[in-house]
Amino acid sequence: MSKPVLIACAHGTRNAEGQAAIRQVLAEIEALRPGLPVVEAYVDVQEPELSAVVAGLPEGTDAVVVPLLLGTGYHVKVDIPKAIKARPEVTAAPPLGPDPRLAELLAERLREAGLRDDDGVLLAAAGSSLPDGSVDSEEQARLLAELLPNKVRVAYGASAEPNVPDGVAALRGEVTADGGAGRVVVSSYLLATGYFHDQLFKAEADIVTAPVLPSPVLAEIALERYDTAVAKRG
Repeated sequence: MSKPVLIACAHGTRNAEGQAAIRQVLAEIEALRPGLPVVEAYVDVQEPELSAVVAGLPEGTDAVVVPLLLGTGYHVKVDIPKAIKARPEVTAAPPLGPDPRLAELLAERLREAGLRDDDGVLLAAAGSSLPDGSVDSEEQARLLAELLPNKVRVAYGASAEPNVPDGVAALRGEVTADGGAGRVVVSSYLLATGYFHDQLFKAEADIVTAPVLPSPVLAEIALERYDTAVAKRG
């Protein structure tokens, strides 16, 4: 029995470094699972667009869309279901986050950036326009806080509150209360460099960490999401 196609679906970016980082994840998925058919797709900005990829599959081809996205937002709840609606043999897996392995990776990025115990950490996510779109980011922040002695808060690049500049200002007030000398460190909860990551440097934090990628952890999580989705198909 042939394996269902894994459609790795990312957001898309015009940033060449960000594009390369996502394609590296696809290469790592293929290296971890030789023989598994892996196809790239995007929900915005880049091509091939997900709906076109799904439409281009031969009729009857089993496939699983694995969102290379860090949480459940509009793309996961609306765009992906819309793209696969006419193809019942194509199903969708959950996004990559929240996940304890991502918390470990975020903590590693923070240590690389020189995090001190008295610093405040602002987890900066892309944001979602959906009413419950912040739930996954808040859970990821909770998982990160379990690994650190620091205050950990959440803010968003767009479509949700607080925005990152307001989050930085509020957290600075917390860490400097009563004469504290802690800094504000923005933890970039974004897959790769691009527009949203660039905007983080305008928020007047003391430090902005590198994004999540590159890391082989993302490919491992993507394959786990794929395997779980395949198992549910029976």
